[in-house]
Amino acid sequence: MGVSIQAVVEAIRARFAGALQEIIEFRGETTLVVRREDLVELCRFLRDDPVCRFNFLSDLCAVDYWPERPRFAVNYHLYSLHHNLRLRLKVFLEEEDPVVPSVTGIWPTANWHEREVYDLFGIRFEGHPDLRRILLPEDWEGHPLRRDHPLVVEPVQFSFNWREIDSQKPYVRE
Repeated sequence: MGVSIQAVVEAIRARFAGALQEIIEFRGETTLVVRREDLVELCRFLRDDPVCRFNFLSDLCAVDYWPERPRFAVNYHLYSLHHNLRLRLKVFLEEEDPVVPSVTGIWPTANWHEREVYDLFGIRFEGHPDLRRILLPEDWEGHPLRRDHPLVVEPVQFSFNWREIDSQKPYVRE
């Protein structure tokens, strides 16, 4: 008989009562909103505790809620192979201090996920072993998935305007 997500939440409540800011149940998914100060200790508990055993970080991503405050949220999607359970952790961050502790020491796969979030949102992961851009060139300015990032608009090329649009594209011309 497997462990239920309710048993996992109760184990977390018993150990980290002050760390949980909110528990959200929506469409069969459980999200725990946690304080960033407690994130690493909570993640280590979720990986190592026999009731939890969330041994796989399947995804780590960010959301920009601009112009709302707090502006950013970092989401950790965890999976327990042993119990066949999923759990999401969410940490909210203010625009003035978009820093969260790295979880690469707990789940090594977080390395690339954290670099991607840093590259596209500008959220820094304190303690990350190699925090640098992963998708964009080092000299790129800004973070393209932020909602206040300027949009680049390119006209759509159809058959009736193909020559006009094509003549404006920056091809190498001899």
